[in-house]
Amino acid sequence: MDRKIINARLRAVRCELEDERLDGIIVTKAVNVSYVTGFCGDDSWAVITARKVYLLTDSRYIEQTRKECYDCQIIERREAMGKAVGGLLGKLKSVKTIGIEDSTSIALLRGLRKNLDAKIKPTSNLVESVRKCKDAGEIKSLKGAIEIAAKAFKKTRGNVRSGMTENELAGRLDFEIRKLGAENSFETIVAFGVNASRPHHKPGSKKLRKNDNVLIDFGVRYKGYCSDLTRCFSVGKISGLYKKVFKAVEESQAAAIGIIRAGVKISEVDAAARAVIEKYGLGVYGHGTGHGLGLEVHEGPVVSGKVKGELQAGEIITIEPGVYMQGKLGVRIEDDVLVTERGCKILSSGCPH
Repeated sequence: MDRKIINARLRAVRCELEDERLDGIIVTKAVNVSYVTGFCGDDSWAVITARKVYLLTDSRYIEQTRKECYDCQIIERREAMGKAVGGLLGKLKSVKTIGIEDSTSIALLRGLRKNLDAKIKPTSNLVESVRKCKDAGEIKSLKGAIEIAAKAFKKTRGNVRSGMTENELAGRLDFEIRKLGAENSFETIVAFGVNASRPHHKPGSKKLRKNDNVLIDFGVRYKGYCSDLTRCFSVGKISGLYKKVFKAVEESQAAAIGIIRAGVKISEVDAAARAVIEKYGLGVYGHGTGHGLGLEVHEGPVVSGKVKGELQAGEIITIEPGVYMQGKLGVRIEDDVLVTERGCKILSSGCPH
């Protein structure tokens, strides 16, 4: 990780701390610790103050932290995390009020309060708000994840045959992802026929028929960054209903992508997608139209009609409208899109629908 990138992230986090009137923050979420320190291990916390960054870890990760972290004071803890953090902050007399990520478990929070005199204030999405807009390095890593996903999908699609199970097809795709030097960003969804009407179907023993429909929702994690794609296709004869639904979903996605640019209301992107499916007289999907991508496969911003706010340049989001007809079929098309000042760029165009 480049030192300049880490320093820029820390400056942005410290601006958030000033706005919240906090003397520092205890970062407990692993992906946020990685974002602000460069450390890619687990079971470690970071403490950010106005002047310094402290990384508290144990003996398993000391060698790793020395290679990965910039401008951090590394503290090897030999006791419970709450006691270790309390001991550190007890020495920092300038820290009177400290934030802590509200995703921290109640048990850990209780342990911390026993060992800390400073006032603790739970914070929500402080580091995540900085993470929403990606820098050039993050965009490059995410593009790499998408390219691997596309290659793995093309290879797997060539091996689809009737008689194979959902589990088998999911396993083949996962294997191709591993061969290409990456890992899954979430458990692969493969649904045949009527099973595709369940948006988060778990692959099972259902076999692919001679004339059947397939939905695959999959993602790749590469250099810490996650892609997320969904592709649907038919094996054998394509029914008239499937053609209609697929066309509606494809047009729905195109309508949403067509208005994406920095400054556009998020709710308007969601509405554009839903309007097309309504025009076709089909049932409108119940989930959001998309979500942010980055170190996590689901992060801000959420693309939904209930969300206030506007898109910002540098955000990478999915656009994934769908139509689900219980007992018949399901179609969802999902692509990964970079928001720019004047429009957007479809990063997953190399993986054809």
